[in-house]
Amino acid sequence: MRNLPLGLLLLLALLPGPSGAAETMAPAAAIRAAAARLLDATPEAQRGRLLQPFAIGARADWHYTPRRRAGIPFKEMNEAQRAAAQQLLAAALSDGGLGKVRAVIALEIALRELETFGLSRDPENYAFAIYGAPDARAPWGWRIEGHHLSLHFTLADGKVAATLPQFLGANPAEVPRDIPGGPRKGARALGEEEDRAFELLDALSDAQRRTAVFSDASYGDIVTGNAGKVDPQQPVGIAFGDLDRKQQALLLRLVDAFADVVEPALAEQRLARVRSGGLAAIRFGWAGARKRGAAYYYRIQGPAFLIELDNRGGNHIHSVWRDFDGDWGRDVLAEHYRRTAGTAHRH
Repeated sequence: MRNLPLGLLLLLALLPGPSGAAETMAPAAAIRAAAARLLDATPEAQRGRLLQPFAIGARADWHYTPRRRAGIPFKEMNEAQRAAAQQLLAAALSDGGLGKVRAVIALEIALRELETFGLSRDPENYAFAIYGAPDARAPWGWRIEGHHLSLHFTLADGKVAATLPQFLGANPAEVPRDIPGGPRKGARALGEEEDRAFELLDALSDAQRRTAVFSDASYGDIVTGNAGKVDPQQPVGIAFGDLDRKQQALLLRLVDAFADVVEPALAEQRLARVRSGGLAAIRFGWAGARKRGAAYYYRIQGPAFLIELDNRGGNHIHSVWRDFDGDWGRDVLAEHYRRTAGTAHRH
């Protein structure tokens, strides 16, 4: 939706959306096929690492800092595995989202050059894990995770049940110089998420900005961190209903920057979730500096979801989208298990 005029974007947001689950069958089939290809390409000796238990304890053990991770990283994959892993990303992400993921990974090359101890940075250290086994009916999931990247997908009953949590980070947020073999000067992996937020902030009146800005100090990181379960945060900032129509469209366009990471039908599924709680209940809050190049934080919160972005020090971004009941498909899977209890359906 990123290229739609603001008025049309607002109109579409106010209209009832399509049934989210039914619309995800096609991407679910493509994701399942790609995951099956990755599994088939994986030698028997590695399969125990690729295949992880479909248990919330394992799936909710996630982080965005460098550490050992479940699954198989790029650097340990053969050519067939690499091709299948790229197909899996392409099936789940939009073209723009795939570009963002590649840009985040490429920043590891930049950090090698820019940090004193940068040799530990590794663009090949991003691991794929499959939770359960790719199946047309039974629940399963997969993720890719590494430094500043953690994307999670859950499937059940031939549909995509969840595409959250979603974490994307960028360090540096803006590359200060050309990096040999890496990003060029001025590259910004998460530029949309910054630019659209400042566009909205600048569009507010002085009175509205005083309401939106709830703290002069930033947090230094996303508030929810890598929590396995997130609850609604304090309602801060300005309410959607207190914005004029242009400002409302700018806020929805900012939400789109986060939603558009995933394949279009999956993005619409997310936006339907945003609309389901009522747009009037959404709030946009800001903390920290109101200028670029300094530390700031913002959040967008509705009844069902939370988006956070923190730019620590002005050039190091952490961002996340969480669903209070639907991370890892908790709500959809609960209904699936209730519906299939006492049947021959396997889990």
